[in-house]
Amino acid sequence: MNLTCIECPKGCMLTIEKTDAGVIVEGNDCIRGKRFGEKEVTNPTRTIASTVKTVFEKMPVVSVRTSSEIPKGLIFQVMDEINKVVVKEIYPAGTILIPNVLNTGSNIIITTDMTKILK
Repeated sequence: MNLTCIECPKGCMLTIEKTDAGVIVEGNDCIRGKRFGEKEVTNPTRTIASTVKTVFEKMPVVSVRTSSEIPKGLIFQVMDEINKVVVKEIYPAGTILIPNVLNTGSNIIITTDMTKILK
């Protein structure tokens, strides 16, 4: 498998092979690339950044993200959950909108301080 590492700005071209003895990663310039390659073939995860609708005309959407990485295979299901939410109150950044989304251990949190924009 060939991948571009996304762990740092270098974007190393990785060659990854899963064997009975483990995972072999080549092409990485740092240890982060090795870990990324191993994780991509054993348990790929991602962080989601998105927006949620609000009821506020001055701020029709507010930015949100996952508090930690989630399994890559759940991205679309998590987005479905995010898209169900409509914010009806003014919250500071860091407020949890969806705790433990889809039992991933990750929360959906607001990343914009609405209290500073909607005074």
